[in-house]
Amino acid sequence: MEAFLWKGRLRIIEKGDKCQIRMEDKDSGELFALCPYDVAGQSVESVLDSSRYFVLRVESDDPSSASSAKKRAFIGMGFQDRSESFDFNVALQDWTKRAKAAKVPKDAAGNDAELIPGEQAPSPHIPAGPKQDYSLKDGQTFSIKIPGGGASGARKIRDQGGISGFGSGGGLLPPPPSKRG
Repeated sequence: MEAFLWKGRLRIIEKGDKCQIRMEDKDSGELFALCPYDVAGQSVESVLDSSRYFVLRVESDDPSSASSAKKRAFIGMGFQDRSESFDFNVALQDWTKRAKAAKVPKDAAGNDAELIPGEQAPSPHIPAGPKQDYSLKDGQTFSIKIPGGGASGARKIRDQGGISGFGSGGGLLPPPPSKRG
């Protein structure tokens, strides 16, 4: 990745139900390329043989065209660090999940409900329905029975050679004999 056309910052911007990937100059903030991201995920594809490289479909409004047609191009993009590409991927996946959940939201009973325009859908990580209290009541107890007989069961395993102390070597084999010239 030594020979690249452009180097800068990448921002994922979410406004309402739209998401866009902006490639900007890291100092001035000037836009280099814009990639509108959709729920179908067809505007960003990962490269098959690497987790750090992607192909983006960038779009540009053509001010010289009377029909205001958009010019499209496919460009390759790579991250120097694998963790940055992972964060990029996760951010896009999170937005996709939220966007899909907003299209068909559920009410508390699990039925399809409609969102008021501008309202956000609830997080998919919060369980739906009324909250349930699983705490123990006053004076209430419970016990856990583990099969195997407690301390005597541990002694049996140790006597059979299953568990050994730290000083006994732990059942390791001696090193192989050295070859002499």
